[in-house]
Amino acid sequence: MPDDPTTQARAGQTRRRGATLETAILHAAAAELTEHGYAGLTMDRVARRAGTNKNAIYRRWPDRLALGIAAYRQLATTIEPPDTGALRDDALELLRRANRHWSSPLGAVLRELLSAAGGAQSLVAHLPEQSTDAMTAMWLTVLGRAVARGEADPSALHPRVATVAIVLLRNEFVTRGMPTAPDEVLIDIVDEVYLPLVRSRAPR
Repeated sequence: MPDDPTTQARAGQTRRRGATLETAILHAAAAELTEHGYAGLTMDRVARRAGTNKNAIYRRWPDRLALGIAAYRQLATTIEPPDTGALRDDALELLRRANRHWSSPLGAVLRELLSAAGGAQSLVAHLPEQSTDAMTAMWLTVLGRAVARGEADPSALHPRVATVAIVLLRNEFVTRGMPTAPDEVLIDIVDEVYLPLVRSRAPR
């Protein structure tokens, strides 16, 4: 007697290997993150949703946090740096984008992941918006254009200087626990800290 469709489907699922199975797990974990947040992410639920078992997940990700970070990467999008023609406007746009994202439901997931990761920079670096290389590259691009226009001192083209504004905004969320930052805070960061710093660098 031939197998019924349900049996055949289950058999097909058990034969999944490699990238196909990994993709199914990540899609399932991303859906769980979207619906329940990191607090509601469990290996059992992801396994059921992906039609696999927990062992298959643990072979790829050692714990719930590693899986959560990998799943978040499926949900994040890549953005291009703004090019308004003015450093102040570019910096404000970058901060406003970050503020909107960190204030959104997906941003809430990001904050949960950052809190869970603590000081584990090796894990935090896998989060798209928190990757030191990606974040620095975007701010250096914006600042480099400003230097070319004569709006900023060339000596400001240093990673720590370029990213001061976004680091200060991130502190509003991570350190102070704010659900969102008022626009006047963003303007204050740019006008009172960032622009004076990059326009007039003290000699070494």
